[in-house]
Amino acid sequence: MEVVLCQDASDAACRAVDAVEALLREKPDAVLGLPTGSTPLLMYGELARRCAAGTLSLAKASTFNLDEYIGLPEGHPGSYAAYMKRNLIDKTDLRISHAFLPAGRAKDLEAASREYEDRIRTAGGIDLQILGIGLNGHIGFNEPGSSLKSRTRVKTLSSATLAANIKDFDGAEPPTMALTMGIATILEARRILLIATGASKADAVREMAEGPLSANCPASALQLHEKTAVLADPSAASLLKNKDYYQRSQALQARLKGA
Repeated sequence: MEVVLCQDASDAACRAVDAVEALLREKPDAVLGLPTGSTPLLMYGELARRCAAGTLSLAKASTFNLDEYIGLPEGHPGSYAAYMKRNLIDKTDLRISHAFLPAGRAKDLEAASREYEDRIRTAGGIDLQILGIGLNGHIGFNEPGSSLKSRTRVKTLSSATLAANIKDFDGAEPPTMALTMGIATILEARRILLIATGASKADAVREMAEGPLSANCPASALQLHEKTAVLADPSAASLLKNKDYYQRSQALQARLKGA
């Protein structure tokens, strides 16, 4: 796992979009795994800006979202389908027919989970998976206690997650269950970027990057992936014990690239 210490949240977002842009330049029909929530909003804004400027195109790309709530009516503003439409699809050239989410309204959720896994495989697998991290260390909606071998499935949301998500439902009770990619699904991506910003994420970032591999911090499973980078702003990185090492490594790698 590579920890990249960013100047601020905007720097983290730009670095993530730099990675997307480099991938699309090499492979225009790349498959992206995408998150939702407040953390990636700056990233989606930068993607939209570069698309408008003509330096980046999502026209041939496909995207797979990490998760979707179960049981929300079609078009509900709190759904992740609506979130993606507002923040990415309507603002870029990404084709809506190539933007996939788990089917949270399906009658047979187990079948929908299997179909989502099959769709990812048919697309050739995820080239770049972008993640956020929950206050309790979740990735996707893989809450503490999730199996490291888990696949796309139904998950009950923790109290901490429900409290964090209530802001997206105007104070109303958010859905208590979701369909989410599993940890094993996430780890099959060829490359992973996790964006962490804000002091509230500092404990989770420390446990993920420097704590033991544990189901109690699902994000710690990323330690098993050889091409994972964590983009952390100063607040999110504030509790890391090895910050000096990360800074020195980052400086040396930048020097090598400039040589």
